[in-house]
Amino acid sequence: MPEPYVIHGAPFSLFTRKLEAALRFYDLPFRLENAGIGDDATASKRAGTHQIPVLHTPENWMIADTTPILALLDGRVPSRRLFPVGPLGVLVHIVEEVLDEWVARVMVHFRWHYAENTRHIVGQVRGREVTLEEASEFPLAKWGPRACRATGTEQEFHRQAAEEEYFALLRALETQLGETSYAMGDRPTAVDAILLGGLRAHTNADPMPDLGAYPRCIAWAEGAADLWKGDGQLAPFPESTPFAAHVLKLAREQYVPFLLGNAEALASSEKAFSIETYGQNTSYLARPYPQASREMVKDRIRYQIDADERAQVEEWLEAEGLSPAFSA
Repeated sequence: MPEPYVIHGAPFSLFTRKLEAALRFYDLPFRLENAGIGDDATASKRAGTHQIPVLHTPENWMIADTTPILALLDGRVPSRRLFPVGPLGVLVHIVEEVLDEWVARVMVHFRWHYAENTRHIVGQVRGREVTLEEASEFPLAKWGPRACRATGTEQEFHRQAAEEEYFALLRALETQLGETSYAMGDRPTAVDAILLGGLRAHTNADPMPDLGAYPRCIAWAEGAADLWKGDGQLAPFPESTPFAAHVLKLAREQYVPFLLGNAEALASSEKAFSIETYGQNTSYLARPYPQASREMVKDRIRYQIDADERAQVEEWLEAEGLSPAFSA
């Protein structure tokens, strides 16, 4: 039997559960070893990060960052790759990018702006029930509101806008799952891995929100998504699926302005920046990772497709209003 991969992470972690879903799609043996955020563990030291998850490979590598990990595993299991080859791979990568780097802020909001969620997650970490007062004093609970401020959901208006954005995403996914088995067609991609990460670590696991209006999403998260046998087709480039169109519209209207504001702030060595989000001014912490993640998409366009395909992608980016953020 092949040596298993080991995920050093936590079941309440969005990206841990994303990686877990991906390894199931790849049909690779793995196990999860619990590691808290910021744990001073060998895996984190070897991977050069304080974040989770870290993947321990059979050849004794310790690697972090789920998007490059999935790219690595695509090469090992090409028949089950989660980033398609060609222009469709660029489309999938951009949709995954929006879910990873923009919609993820909604997960942070739900977890730390709802006291019952905070109590729930601190109880999971402590391994016992805790009071609201005890939960509020836990270091992770003190980090949470700071993370909300950094990602633009401190004010009530933006909290509500973030929730409405997420419920619209779930409505689009609920409709899509009535037509196809996965978000981009009848086989999974990296997009499905991050969607499942959010559902399994956060919104279908924490007390809030109530997802009763999305029965297909719930059934999918609770096991239907894991039934893939390695077959099926994806919707083609550039049409893709209605779900993809929904996320690309979100990218065009909200995420691209964030990326450009973040890039400008980093270039000017500013610690924070303000842009309009859903029509109101919002402050964000300037962070290097969204810029690095954006460059991964550009590198896919530069180096992983041929010249004719690149021309198709550039034309599509222009038509979708995504060129300012992702044109190579």
